[in-house]
Amino acid sequence: MPVGIMNKTNIIDIHSKGEYPSCSLSNFAEYEFHIDNVKCSSMEGFLQSLKFRNIKKQKQVCLLVGKEAKYSTRHTLAQLRWRLTHNLYWQGKRINRFSDEYQNLIDRAYDILSQNKDFQKVLKDSSSYEFTHFIGKTDMKKTVLTEFEFISRLERIRKKQ
Repeated sequence: MPVGIMNKTNIIDIHSKGEYPSCSLSNFAEYEFHIDNVKCSSMEGFLQSLKFRNIKKQKQVCLLVGKEAKYSTRHTLAQLRWRLTHNLYWQGKRINRFSDEYQNLIDRAYDILSQNKDFQKVLKDSSSYEFTHFIGKTDMKKTVLTEFEFISRLERIRKKQ
């Protein structure tokens, strides 16, 4: 069976290598949105940018898509720092990974992304499916977006449509 679609159970495993609409729901997918006057080319770019304190570097990472975005923090001080301190950054402000402030920022980013017309179409096209993300992590100490955080936001914005 193709990656991403499990027709027998009406489940979409969201994965960048999956078939449509699975691949288009991935954080790796290219969708432009602006948050706090910062242009983002993908949700993955935005999420990875949160690991950088430097605002200029953060804006550069926001423009990245897919694996380029994911690996932008690989072997960097920013990656090590966030894993040790659980602090992330947005526009120069430190935000603890486990805080309501962080969750509100992620909610806001997904709400803004959901205004993108192409993304709205994908959500509509996925309306008959339940979401899962088998490759997602569950430990908040090891990822900036857990499987639950990801799926619950997609479901929330899809219900709003």
